[in-house]
Amino acid sequence: MSNNNNRRLGEAPCFHVILSTGLGTGFLPWMPGTWGALLALAVWYGLYLTLPVDIILPVTGMLIVCNFIVGVWTSNIMERYWGQDPRTVNIDEFIGVWIPCLVAPCGDNTLLMAFLGFALFRIIDIFKPLGCRWIDRNVRGGWGVMLDDVLAGVYALIILYGIKFIML
Repeated sequence: MSNNNNRRLGEAPCFHVILSTGLGTGFLPWMPGTWGALLALAVWYGLYLTLPVDIILPVTGMLIVCNFIVGVWTSNIMERYWGQDPRTVNIDEFIGVWIPCLVAPCGDNTLLMAFLGFALFRIIDIFKPLGCRWIDRNVRGGWGVMLDDVLAGVYALIILYGIKFIML
């Protein structure tokens, strides 16, 4: 979590501002990470509703890989203007939500599973257990911004897979 929540943000390239703040959700009050995660969930669910079921998993995988690459790049740039891991940069929340979505597609329960994945990710991302906090504190730049959310997303995926296994 950023330590510059009350710091005045410097002027940054508009393209990177839009990209890194999850289309501006990082500027929303109180919980910018949750707003960005909700947008990511809505994007994924919209894709799930419009794409053939056999395509959603590869598309989700491509979203994760592309989001990681772009997230590291744009977060590195934004740190030059806004400081280390700025709170408004929430592109990392997208990857954290999309990772557990790899387990979510399951017919009638897909929306429930996707929302559970979202909730699990947010809880893990907030409390930062089992290595997430270490990454957040010790890995710098865009890598650090993205990797703690990747790990939180993987933990959420594992828990969600267990829930899915028990339910189905």
